[in-house]
Amino acid sequence: MSPRIEPKFGSAPLLKRKDFGGPAEARTTLSVRATRRWWPWLLPVTIVLLAVLLWQEVQTSFYQAHFLHRYAQQLESKVIKTGSTAIRYPADGPYNQQRGYSLAPEWQRSLAAHGFMITEQSEFSPSLMRYTRFGFYPPYQEKQQTGLHMQDCQLTTIYRFDYPQRQFDSMQQMAPILPQLLAFIENKSILSAQSTYHNPAIEWPRLGAAALSQAQQWLGNNDAAAGGGSTLATQLEKYRHSASGRTSNMSEKFRQMLSASVRAYQISPSTETHRQQLLLHYINTVPLAAAPGFGEVHGLPDGLWAWFGADYQHNNQLLTELDINQETALALKQVLALMIAQRRPSFYLVQGRAQLEQLVHLYLQLLGSDHYLPPELVQLALTTPLEFTPKGWLPLQQNHDAKASQLLRQQLSPMLQLHPYDTDRLDLRVESSVSLPLQQQIGYFLQQLRDPAVAAQHGLIGHRLLSAQDSAHIEYSFVLFQRQENGYQLRAQTDTSATAFDLNSQSKLELGSTAKLRVLVTYLEIIAELYQRYAGEAVQELQLLTIAPQDHISRWVIDQLLLKPDMELTDLLQLSLQRRYSANPAESFFTGGGLHSFGNFMAEDNSRNPTILEATRESINLPFVRLLRDIINYSTYHKDTQGDRLLESDDDTRRAAYLSSFAEREGASYLQQFWRKHRQKSSEQRLEMLLQTARQRPDRMAAIYLWLYPDASPEQLTRFLERESAGGVSSQQLQRWYQSFAARKLSLPDQAYHARLHPLELWLVGQLLERPDLSWAELLATSKAERQEVYQWLFRTRHRSARDNRISIMLEVEAFWDLHYRWQQLGYPFDYLVPSLATALGSSGDRPAALAELMAIIMNDGLRYPSQVLRAATLGENTPYHTRWEQATNQGSRVMEPEVAATLRWVLSEVVRDGTARRLQGMYQQLGISGGKTGTGDNRITTVDSRGNRLDQRSLNRTATFVFYLGPDYFGTLTAYAAGAQSEQLRFTSALPVQVLKSLEPVLLPHLLQNNCTLTASNTD
Repeated sequence: MSPRIEPKFGSAPLLKRKDFGGPAEARTTLSVRATRRWWPWLLPVTIVLLAVLLWQEVQTSFYQAHFLHRYAQQLESKVIKTGSTAIRYPADGPYNQQRGYSLAPEWQRSLAAHGFMITEQSEFSPSLMRYTRFGFYPPYQEKQQTGLHMQDCQLTTIYRFDYPQRQFDSMQQMAPILPQLLAFIENKSILSAQSTYHNPAIEWPRLGAAALSQAQQWLGNNDAAAGGGSTLATQLEKYRHSASGRTSNMSEKFRQMLSASVRAYQISPSTETHRQQLLLHYINTVPLAAAPGFGEVHGLPDGLWAWFGADYQHNNQLLTELDINQETALALKQVLALMIAQRRPSFYLVQGRAQLEQLVHLYLQLLGSDHYLPPELVQLALTTPLEFTPKGWLPLQQNHDAKASQLLRQQLSPMLQLHPYDTDRLDLRVESSVSLPLQQQIGYFLQQLRDPAVAAQHGLIGHRLLSAQDSAHIEYSFVLFQRQENGYQLRAQTDTSATAFDLNSQSKLELGSTAKLRVLVTYLEIIAELYQRYAGEAVQELQLLTIAPQDHISRWVIDQLLLKPDMELTDLLQLSLQRRYSANPAESFFTGGGLHSFGNFMAEDNSRNPTILEATRESINLPFVRLLRDIINYSTYHKDTQGDRLLESDDDTRRAAYLSSFAEREGASYLQQFWRKHRQKSSEQRLEMLLQTARQRPDRMAAIYLWLYPDASPEQLTRFLERESAGGVSSQQLQRWYQSFAARKLSLPDQAYHARLHPLELWLVGQLLERPDLSWAELLATSKAERQEVYQWLFRTRHRSARDNRISIMLEVEAFWDLHYRWQQLGYPFDYLVPSLATALGSSGDRPAALAELMAIIMNDGLRYPSQVLRAATLGENTPYHTRWEQATNQGSRVMEPEVAATLRWVLSEVVRDGTARRLQGMYQQLGISGGKTGTGDNRITTVDSRGNRLDQRSLNRTATFVFYLGPDYFGTLTAYAAGAQSEQLRFTSALPVQVLKSLEPVLLPHLLQNNCTLTASNTD
């Protein structure tokens, strides 16, 4: 039997065993009874315990340190050898945008369009993906200094830009007073914290005060000071990663605090080292507005230079020694000013300088009273004026070859869609195909050629070369490519000019007979087209073909196939080079809307009838003019276009469209001439110019005046003619002219006929009188109807020949459009080709780099590859945003038949063997067969009168170019150039660049034989 239990707490009866259902229920009752004895003490004990733990955590940060450290270990990333789907680039933040991390998604599309693909990329861990998805900033050791780094084919530095420009590499380099000053102003606990686990992102007193002021403002107390709870750690997060570097709301403040806390404990629960790094990073990277002539300023070292013209190393030495003198006082004041100015840097730099000095004085007094600084130094600083004497940009960069770095930046900026200023500040390493040693040696060699003694030593003085005094006036440019298995890569591109202008890739020069190479290429392509179209056709079908009489090329190909139906394309191309064209300059050519005549370089060629091969080898002009005429006729009259039918019948419905196109084009040409004549003149000057054309006849003056002022009264017309006309005019004549010409009763062509002016000039001056600020684009759009009206006589005239001539002009223009398309397929760099047979001799202009690309296609058997100097780009190395792009393998596009390319290589070798480049014969033999094409351009403007007599001649420039290949793998261009008046007396020809290339053999050959761009693991820096 169980013992009886007496109640102890009052008189309430005990529950019986049966009420509990057994011993378990009895024990529960006892527990409840016992709990009632101590539960009133549970809540206060718990509160006290939590308060103790909270106080301990506030003092030491022990628990959060270990928890966040373990959590931060999961926030990791690794680099994988392909594109990653587990990566999140930051969307905002000045630091991320400036270094390019935020721009990476846009670059992926842009670089892919330029043939690049991702070969390495960071992959976030699942924890880091979740963390960043909530908007927090990935924890990693952020770089204090980044910048564009460009390397050559062996990873040797070509150009390196460090930003910020100046910085302290460690705390040991810094004067001890600097971190103490910063901590005093911004974050005292960062140096005074007693716990090794202290969280630098939170300073509890400041956070509490900020929360209180925010609460007071929320409750309507607008007078409460809106204090901030920021520490150095959260400020770094803010100006690096928050949108626009600002705290927009409370959630953004929380994001900064949590991100800074996780970053603080990433390496270790102890934050002693991290707190030191915070001070170092802040001093090196704090944003300090943008200074005139300097740009964006980050960090105290750069700020001292950009704001005060002070050297940070000298100031640092002064503050390390802390001697009591004027110089130290000024250095102290400058440093304090920048530490304070970071709150409103733009204001303090421009209009708030007086306010800034007042704040500096206040902090000096506080620092003196707290014994941070000697009182004597404080007093001296208070009396030392703070003078703003900013210094402009003084780049601290590595630039081992200005031309190479300029070339790479020109390629990079459009790809990234950034200005070079912004490109410099990216965390980006770029690898190029350029060989820096080769580039430097070629550049040095070409520069030396401007010395007369060196020029003479290398055989550049002589007939069709230079005189001793000429050598200093010549600029040289050089481009060299190397053929690779899947394309070609640039090894060197340089010139001797001291400007940023790139003669090779940015110029438009008349390169003379190098245009003959383009004409020859087009001719051989047409032969190949006709062969592919008609080879294999039955002889009977070929005999029945109708060929326009003007289409000589089609007729010749069909005749050859009729003679030998099983002929191979290679044989046909060789035969086509044996076709003969006269070199006689006596013939005039109707081209470009008028009659033109051409001459040969050497008079002894005038009586020759050379083959195309001979004309190419010896660069004879007239055969190529006639060859281009045949090419234009082929485009106009071959079987598919049937341009000859337009000229057979005046009833052809297509003729009206051609005449309308002619009016559009011809009218625009005349209008542009008048626009240039009148655009910079005043209204009075324009009227005076028109009246001079009228030759003082009053009827013509009346027609001009009443077109320009259609609402003028008879009295105004009378006063005008009395002022402008020498002779008297009767009232009857005035009345008759007024009735005829006023209010624009006549059409524009009729009024212009009476004024003896071109209708479009009269119309143009009238438009400018009404709208003086009219632009050329607006004028062209407005004049469409008038241009058609001016040429309506073409549709009405009974002289069919007038229409035939205009249609022939438009047919030639269309043929040149076709020629331009063909040339663009082979790399011709311009959007327009002069529709004239003079194009065969270089009048349309060219670029050395574009000629090199044409040679590349010839060397690659007719395949065209993208011409990229940049091989790879790596963003954000040693960051979570690591991304590497490399030039993808490209199969190339077929733009020329292999047989055509092979034939061209043979023709160009003949130019070296026994042609205009024979000086190169026997050189570079270790590389194999060499070849090329020469060209000389003499660009002059000649003014003639109506009878063709020369009134004036002005020389613009003179060029001589050699586009070449050396063996099967190397090719490029070498150009000599003289600009302006100094080219007037120069008589050098393409023999000059050939001789320079010959002299370059000792420089070039060792590099080309060794193939220095084979990358090895040791070739890095």
